[in-house]
Amino acid sequence: MEKVSKVLVLGSGGIKIAEAAEFDYSGSQALKALREEGIKTVLVNPNVATIQTSHSLADKVYLLPLASWSVERVIERERPDGIMVGFGGQSALSIGVELYRSGILSKYGVKVLGTSIEGIEAALTRHLFRETMLRAGLPIPPSMPATTIDDAVEAAEKIGYPVIVRVSFNLGGRGSIIAFRRQDLETELSRAFSHSPVKSLLVEKYLQRWKEIEYEIVRDRAGNSVAVACLENIEPMGVHTGESLVVAPSQTLTDTEYQSMRRASIKVAESISLVGECNVQLALDQKSGQYYVIETNPRMSRSSALASKATGYPLAYIAAKLALGYLLDELTNKVTGTTTAFFEPSLDYLVLKAPRWDLEKFW
Repeated sequence: MEKVSKVLVLGSGGIKIAEAAEFDYSGSQALKALREEGIKTVLVNPNVATIQTSHSLADKVYLLPLASWSVERVIERERPDGIMVGFGGQSALSIGVELYRSGILSKYGVKVLGTSIEGIEAALTRHLFRETMLRAGLPIPPSMPATTIDDAVEAAEKIGYPVIVRVSFNLGGRGSIIAFRRQDLETELSRAFSHSPVKSLLVEKYLQRWKEIEYEIVRDRAGNSVAVACLENIEPMGVHTGESLVVAPSQTLTDTEYQSMRRASIKVAESISLVGECNVQLALDQKSGQYYVIETNPRMSRSSALASKATGYPLAYIAAKLALGYLLDELTNKVTGTTTAFFEPSLDYLVLKAPRWDLEKFW
């Protein structure tokens, strides 16, 4: 078990359209899990319109901007033993990486709880993710890393159009490009680079009309893993999962397809030394049975929030407990009250997520 008495939790910052609302749920669950262990909690989140910033959840709340300079001031004042960066979306994760790289965490002796920063970087830095998957023997689409516009154009010419440009450390696919010809690519590349804090892109073969599948994987420090949910996007690759109709459990996969991609997703979590929860996205061509690993988010995500509600498996709560050192078979599934968190949910019902705009707020 991790020996910590005070933990800093990073929130997601201001809620904007298509961002952050679900991270109020995940952050609140993490604070609840910490309080149960008698651990003092410090929360940094400037958004007052959230449950987690109420006095009933965190011992101290700092309504400061979610930036490295402000978090450093809180660390200097509060001197926490540990920090959790996986419950505030991509914003919190990026801040955690920045604090680690700048030496602030080591300066104040703050331990990252859960997945290590090295594992987070391997998942979110596109060229490192590609190398990690290749070492693990996992199939990935033809792709090449790029750090300049010329590199990206050259990579696209070698791979062949159409291509998709994926941005490292971005939020919700922001800055990504789908290009069917060189002119389209050159027009948009500057914008894509502006969305990457590490100025790194991956130029990848665009898998047009392939099926998009997601698995929610939970893994503890001993390497025990479960696939909590398999989410099937009704729209194909190219439509962001946040804008897709999503069904759980999957409806059109054969058992062979389901099991092969489940094993691959668990191997993805193992390859980045995940401790907690991650979302793994895969592309499947059902005509040939071929699949590719597309990406992973080593944090709570919008899909994680959906999977929690769909299965009744409290992903954020369990992930926080695992970050403290618990094993999956030591945690009780609060829905059943008898089984442990080491059991995969078996659903006898169907859950459908349909995105919508609440246009009444704009009238």
